[in-house]
Amino acid sequence: MRLALPAALAAAILVSPGAVLADEVWLAPRPFSPAAGSPVEIGLRQGEHFRGNPRAFRAEATAALQLYSKLAVRDLREQLAPEMDVGMLRLTPAYPGTHMVVYDSEPGLAERAAGEFGAWLRDHELEQVTLAREQSGTAGEPARERLRHHAKTLLRVGGKSDGTYGLLTGQRLEIVPTVDPLARRPGDTLVFNLLFDSKPLPGVLVRAWHRDERQTVIVRARTGADGKVALVLPWTGVWMVGAVHMVPAGDIADADWDSFRASLSFELGEDGAAR
Repeated sequence: MRLALPAALAAAILVSPGAVLADEVWLAPRPFSPAAGSPVEIGLRQGEHFRGNPRAFRAEATAALQLYSKLAVRDLREQLAPEMDVGMLRLTPAYPGTHMVVYDSEPGLAERAAGEFGAWLRDHELEQVTLAREQSGTAGEPARERLRHHAKTLLRVGGKSDGTYGLLTGQRLEIVPTVDPLARRPGDTLVFNLLFDSKPLPGVLVRAWHRDERQTVIVRARTGADGKVALVLPWTGVWMVGAVHMVPAGDIADADWDSFRASLSFELGEDGAAR
């Protein structure tokens, strides 16, 4: 039986469609490769085709915000005050090595027209959702989603990287490199694990985005039976790897689908060292 959310809870997680429907949410550090003891600003961005606008951090919309390193895990929600927008997180990594920032949003509810949703499903190759809507006779009806964003970014502090890139954080949908992306060169094959609820997720489209002032490059492939996907990234600079997974929402009356969107951003250097 599907239960309606209490009115107060439904209001707390409801967000405007314009704020939640964009395909990607990612973390954007400045710089990606700071010196140890130097400040870093980390923004949250949201948009399509790796072109996005700043999105504020809000305590009410943040389920988790953490900094992982080889020595500790730090909760960054201390920087978020209730009912206040925070445009940038500010960090000062004290020691060399990989530092990974992890962001999980609270769920948000949104609805969009049948045609728009159908086109979006085709673009993301979510055939199982299209088929389920056709079989249930709801393909011509608006789509109601409960969305969650899961974003990660990697910093290469003091010119060093380490195994922190491969730590599991428990995100519902999580992209985990099997090799250190910060130690690879353009043209290398990078392999990523895609996990849903900590289990390998097969058959899902994974895209890697790169953008500069001239063009946007997209590299795409599907995960295999083991949940792994291999991508060859041809250019130096900032990349964002993203994936979407959807399952029926069976526990509330306000949504038909649970939509999970994951991203991982990092900088690929010319010689296996991020710039």
